[in-house]
Amino acid sequence: MKLYHSSPLTIEHPDISFSREFLDFGKGFYLTSLEEQARQYGNRFIRREVEAWLNIYEFDINPADWKVLVFNHYDMDWLAFVTQCRRGEDNSDYDLVIGGIANDKVIRTLELYFSGDITAETAIGKLKYEKPNNQYCIRSQRMLDECLKHKNSVKL
Repeated sequence: MKLYHSSPLTIEHPDISFSREFLDFGKGFYLTSLEEQARQYGNRFIRREVEAWLNIYEFDINPADWKVLVFNHYDMDWLAFVTQCRRGEDNSDYDLVIGGIANDKVIRTLELYFSGDITAETAIGKLKYEKPNNQYCIRSQRMLDECLKHKNSVKL
């Protein structure tokens, strides 16, 4: 499967140690199977007058060999997991988490929930009509090394 990652750099050998904490699915290397989504994310760098690269990878795994968590919808389980990760309270050992991204529309709802202004039920009620984009968060260096192969980088 082809996956994409936008960055101000070409990244041939991703390294988990450079990943940020407190993101949607925790510390990891984030990718998407949607090329257009990755290109749009790359535009954030261009608007800041920074080089942007679309890194293209081939991702090949046997899910039975890895600990994988998949969210097919914005639901209570997704909300609970994202809340734990963004608060730095996630202690799970998943190698890969796949699910909807907290894009600009979704993050406004999450911020209301995180601040206590709306309940979890209200947040999910607002999100159930959003069509999730997707993100793949590879959280183990072993999976990055064994399953993700850099194919090309294109300057945006």
